[in-house]
Amino acid sequence: MGSLLAARMADGGWAGHVGDQDLPPGALFQEQLHQMKRLGQSLAPAAMLPVLRSQASTVTTLASRTTGSSRTGLLITASRFAEYIGWMAQENGDETTALRATDEAVELAQAGGDTDLADYALVRRALVSYYNGDAPRTIALARQAQRSAAPPRVRGLAAQREAQGHALAGDERACGRALERARDLLAADVDPSAGPVLGTTQLKDPVSMVEGWCFYDLGRPRQAVDVLERQCRRIAPHALNTRVRYGFRHALALAASGEIEQSCETARELLAFMSVVPSATVHTDVRRLGREWSRFRGNPVVRGLRPALANVLGAGC
Repeated sequence: MGSLLAARMADGGWAGHVGDQDLPPGALFQEQLHQMKRLGQSLAPAAMLPVLRSQASTVTTLASRTTGSSRTGLLITASRFAEYIGWMAQENGDETTALRATDEAVELAQAGGDTDLADYALVRRALVSYYNGDAPRTIALARQAQRSAAPPRVRGLAAQREAQGHALAGDERACGRALERARDLLAADVDPSAGPVLGTTQLKDPVSMVEGWCFYDLGRPRQAVDVLERQCRRIAPHALNTRVRYGFRHALALAASGEIEQSCETARELLAFMSVVPSATVHTDVRRLGREWSRFRGNPVVRGLRPALANVLGAGC
């Protein structure tokens, strides 16, 4: 048993066994995690992390004092809390903590008999590599996840990440093949799993959204605009973080295709939202947007938004 779980067992926080309930404890905490992910769409990562850590500690400690199927369900749920903590840490700009939380998530999942998260962790690490601009490592990690016996959803998400790595490397053909594979795998994901869903649940068509972003990395911003605009309209109003993330990518594609005023209009509201849902990964795209806009400094619409851009990125932008 891993060190994290062993440490929780020594804490002595929860005593005794879980009593019989109409709904298993793991399912109750899964619903809490679902609600926290909704909160994470409209709250800053720094505000989410203490709450998530406290809840993850509670679930893990309870699992250590429980037996049977209840213990298994709690361990798996605790692993999903840890995985989400990793994402929030990455959004908060703390890559080291993000990777450590991902490792803890794998440890907890394996203690509960779930090996799927170890494969999904490769997808998460590939995302860190992608945002660091490391195309070869992004591709290698994503391929490693696909060679596993993971379920279709995990392999589909890994294929999406591989496509992004190929786009970053400028390999359009390999990118297209990976996207086709991702679409087929995610379409095959029809098993109504009782466990928490891995990956985003805020996109109606995640493969098409990824395809739009790949078009930008491949130097085809006009096609990126067409796809991203269509997909952004399908994002639910409450999913503020997702709207900001892909909205900036749409604005960036517009700027790269020469539609500078439309890019500014698209980004105007999003810049204001960045104070509500700050994101280290989104900042990567905002910095790119600033560089695109800098080619049009004389445009009055661009000049009007430069203060808001500087406020988001800091005085040195």
